[in-house]
Amino acid sequence: MIEASWALLLGGGALIGFLLAVLGAGGSILLLPLLVSGAGLPTREAVPLSLIVVGLLALANMPPYLRRGLFAPRPALVLGVPALAGSWIGGSLVKGGLIPEAMQLALFTLAAVVAAWLLTRRGVLVDAALNPERPGRVGPLALQGVVVGLLTGIAGVGGGFAIVPALVLLAGLPMAMASGTSLLLIATNALVALVALGHWPSAVLPLLIPLLLGGAAGAMAGQWLAPHLPELRLRQGFSALLLGSALLTGVEAWRRQSTQPAAALPAPPVGRSPSAAIPSSLRRLSP
Repeated sequence: MIEASWALLLGGGALIGFLLAVLGAGGSILLLPLLVSGAGLPTREAVPLSLIVVGLLALANMPPYLRRGLFAPRPALVLGVPALAGSWIGGSLVKGGLIPEAMQLALFTLAAVVAAWLLTRRGVLVDAALNPERPGRVGPLALQGVVVGLLTGIAGVGGGFAIVPALVLLAGLPMAMASGTSLLLIATNALVALVALGHWPSAVLPLLIPLLLGGAAGAMAGQWLAPHLPELRLRQGFSALLLGSALLTGVEAWRRQSTQPAAALPAPPVGRSPSAAIPSSLRRLSP
């Protein structure tokens, strides 16, 4: 069981690192279902852990994009500043207990489906490929930034799955430029949301080891492949990833909502060990 848990986290970390390197997104949209459905963590622990992992991997994947000049400062500011405000608001709502766990997962699912639909519209795909430098729209881009930030704070996602479509569809950036710009926004959004949540997941921090080891390996492979992958295939693959993650997370949201009444048990003793936050199948991963 322990070996299977290590393999799950290593493999998940590798896929997340690869996607962040190639797409500038897709990390937390897979990591949250991995931690919640695969590792069995409660969202209270999974959300901040997801923010830490994705933020670190996003920063690690930035240098190759910067060397190739694939970063757009103006769209980053227009989308990024409102996103930071949204991250703080979303994290504060969760910290105040105003957003239940099932709603966090349901909002995550809805956002993933909408982003996938936008990216797979045939007219949008063709137009973006033929006119990659069309002018962007400031108002909708700033509004999308607020939405991205709220999702980051509420659902523990770096926001890349919404940032990349926004930069492509609203700012008129080609996919590679949007991916590079997204990485910095992911890292800053994750940091602000983590501070706003006000919960440091110390009990599950040992799970960072397999996730980051796998993420480093995946990132190296993705950085090597990224310059050779075509625009349309990147967008189509990303959309398929979004739909798969939405399905997995939607099922988990429904399961947790349906079992919520049975979960109303007496609170554990005050002296309970922090390691109890780690599922038994993963507890021996801790030192």
